[in-house]
Amino acid sequence: MNIGIVCYPTYGGSGVVATELAKGLANRGHNLHILSYARPARLDTLRTDITFHEVDLSSYPLFEYPPYDLALANKMVELIEYANLDVLHVHYAIPHATSAYLARQIVNENSCKVPVITTLHGTDITLVGSNPTYKKVVDFSINQSDGVTAVSEYLKQETYKLFDIKKEIKVIPNFIDLDRFKRSKKEHFKKAICPEGEKVITHVSNFREVKRVTDVVEAFAQLLKNGVPSKLLMVGDGPDRSKAEQKCRDLKVCEHVRFLGKQEQVEEVLSIADLFMIPSGSETFGLAALEAMSCSVPVISSNVGGLPEVNIDGETGYVCELGDVECMGRLATKILKDEKLHKKMSKAARKRAELFEIDKIVSIYEEYYLEVKANM
Repeated sequence: MNIGIVCYPTYGGSGVVATELAKGLANRGHNLHILSYARPARLDTLRTDITFHEVDLSSYPLFEYPPYDLALANKMVELIEYANLDVLHVHYAIPHATSAYLARQIVNENSCKVPVITTLHGTDITLVGSNPTYKKVVDFSINQSDGVTAVSEYLKQETYKLFDIKKEIKVIPNFIDLDRFKRSKKEHFKKAICPEGEKVITHVSNFREVKRVTDVVEAFAQLLKNGVPSKLLMVGDGPDRSKAEQKCRDLKVCEHVRFLGKQEQVEEVLSIADLFMIPSGSETFGLAALEAMSCSVPVISSNVGGLPEVNIDGETGYVCELGDVECMGRLATKILKDEKLHKKMSKAARKRAELFEIDKIVSIYEEYYLEVKANM
C-alpha cells in the first residue's frame, strides 16, 4: 500500500509513535509518505521506501500566523492525487484530522476515495481538544474520519466522555522495539556511578509539571531513610528541573542524585537501573514505563490514565495513588530489599513488554487499514 502519515516532528510521544510506525510499515513492504512542517526527530536515516514531505509555510504580511492547517490540507491533496495514496493516517486530532477532512472533500470531487484514519494520543483530547475554542471542530473532524484509534482504553473512554463521538474507537496501544530496548551489559557505567554497589533508580520525562518530578525526589529520599543505599538518575529536562534540584537541596540528598539532561540513548541508562519511577499526574499510555520494562526494570507508577494498563500492580511493579510519595518510597524499599521479588518482577516486566513488540502492533494497524478500506 501507499500510506500517508501526518504527524508533528517533535520529540513528543505522538511524533515518535507515528515515525516508528512508518518505519515498521515500510519494513513490511509498504511505501510511506510522511507529512509535517519539519523532519521528524526519529526519521534519522535515508530510506527509499519512506519519503518526507515538508509542508511549506509561506509567510505573508497579512498573516501573523501562517495557516498551517490549510497548507497541510493542500499537501494532502497533492499526495492523494499524485502518490496514489491508499490510506491517509493522521496522528493527533488538532489540526490534522480537520485538514484531512478538507483534503478528502477536495479530492472526492474527482471521485478519489481515500480512507482517513485518525489516531488520538492524549493531550489532543484531554487538554487541547476539550478546550471550547476547538471542541466543535474536533467533534466534527473525528466523526468524519473513516477510522479512529486510541492508544489506550483510558483515552478511548475519555474521548467518549469529553466529546460527542459517534464513531467506534479501536484501541491500538503504543509499541516498543525489543531489540533496542533490552538490558545490556553496562557494568563499567554502573560502577562509575555506584562505586559502593548502590541501587540505581531512574526517571525519564520532559520535566513538565504533570510529570511531578519532585515526587520522585521525595520518594527517593524515603528510600534512603529506609536504609537502601541508592543513586537517582534523572533523565530529561524541562521547566520543573529547577524545582527538582531545589527539592534535592531541601532534603539533603543532592550527593546521591544526578541530573543527566536529555539522552538519545536512554536504553543505556535503563540498562543499569534497578527501579523506574513515574509518578505522573496524567499519562495516556506511559511509553517511558514500557521502555523501562522492556529493559527488565520494575516500575513504580501513579495509578492514573493508561499507566495501570501497562504496569500491572504486584506483577511488573506497583502502582500508588497520585501524590502518595510515602507509598512509592515504601514499595521501592520492598522491591529493592527483596532480591527474589526484584528478580521476579524484572522478568515479568520484560515479558509484559513483549506483548507490545513493534511488529505485533504494526500488523494490527495494517489489518485495520484493510478493514477500513473494505468498509468504505
